[in-house]
Amino acid sequence: MSHLIHIGFGNIVNTTKIIAIVSPDSAPIKRMVQKAKEMGLAIDATQGRKTKSVLVMENNQIVLSALLPETIAGRAQSDAEGSDSAREWTDEKV
Repeated sequence: MSHLIHIGFGNIVNTTKIIAIVSPDSAPIKRMVQKAKEMGLAIDATQGRKTKSVLVMENNQIVLSALLPETIAGRAQSDAEGSDSAREWTDEKV
């Protein structure tokens, strides 16, 4: 069963595939983003806005989001706790 969260501008990710949610400000993360872009493993979900968080996914892909890491983490935490605002998606619903 997949748990999906909104990461801004109509973009959704599967929380079960997220390894880390980090700020893009440090040099190592900037290098990681650049390398992922060069390898075609970066998914830009910012809609042209400033990147405020980087989601590191299980499959070595990264997702760039214009939402703060705290916002995304809060949504993922709400999803994990089974809040009313969290939606569960199964293969039958997709």
